[in-house]
Amino acid sequence: MAGTPEIRDVARGLQFPEGPVALPDGSTLVVEIRRGTLSRVGADGAITVVADLGGGPNGAAIGPDGACYVVNNGGFVWSTVGDLTIPLDVKTHTNEPPNFEGGWVERVDLATGEHRVLYRDCDGHRFRSPNDIVFDTAGGFWFTDLGKTRARDLDKGGLYYARPDGSSVTCAAYGLFGANGVGLSPAGDRVYVAESFTGRLWAWDLEAPGAVKPGGSGPGGGHCILATTGHFDSLAVEEDGTVVVAAITHGLCLVRPDASHEFVDMPDPFTTNLCFTGDDRRTALVTLSGGGRLVATEWPRPGLALAYP
Repeated sequence: MAGTPEIRDVARGLQFPEGPVALPDGSTLVVEIRRGTLSRVGADGAITVVADLGGGPNGAAIGPDGACYVVNNGGFVWSTVGDLTIPLDVKTHTNEPPNFEGGWVERVDLATGEHRVLYRDCDGHRFRSPNDIVFDTAGGFWFTDLGKTRARDLDKGGLYYARPDGSSVTCAAYGLFGANGVGLSPAGDRVYVAESFTGRLWAWDLEAPGAVKPGGSGPGGGHCILATTGHFDSLAVEEDGTVVVAAITHGLCLVRPDASHEFVDMPDPFTTNLCFTGDDRRTALVTLSGGGRLVATEWPRPGLALAYP
């Protein structure tokens, strides 16, 4: 599948979209990070705001109660270069805004837009930049904290597991350099994280919901599946176990179960995320964030069905 696939626009004019979630009615939820909203893109491309969340909503997933759970990075610094929107100061590579206090995890009622914060910290450590989220079949969710960057230093990132009722959040791995996309294997026995600043894909085998097995040499006992020379963003998983990672400047990176990989070009250096839709889940919805587009492309294999909806 190497090369540039044929794509079609679903929506334009979005303000750095991410976290696409395909809904059964044919619409798509996205977060608009710069706008600070959870938005819905209709089948006709019309954009409506579901909830004005503030900060920087960065990833979204449907939970077992039908609500949408959003990880919020707390806000970025923004630059514009030509037609591209970029989530950092390009001169200093700082993305932490003035008077920054931290990020959070929140629940959004899709019918009313009502939202409430579930978590702001773990074990007393404030979240710096929650980034991506995925639910397991046990009803809990994994999420990542990317961390913020400043002119001369950056935060370490982590992988967390939480309950959707706000009762429990635990840290499974800490010390990642830009913990970004998160996803689960088809059997639900492995959790993947894309590490932004190193272009690595990490994996942790699971012994129970929310519990990683020790054994790897990486943070929290993680195993490095692949190391590239680029930057990684969010990810999705195919039904056969292939992990599809949005790769900054490189489009999409397909990582096979045997750890071989190939790149698929996309017409935006800030290709950030994707999800699968359609009756056979053979249509990929991709966020081209730099240009503010949500696009669709036919996919050669079915994507993995998510736990919800």
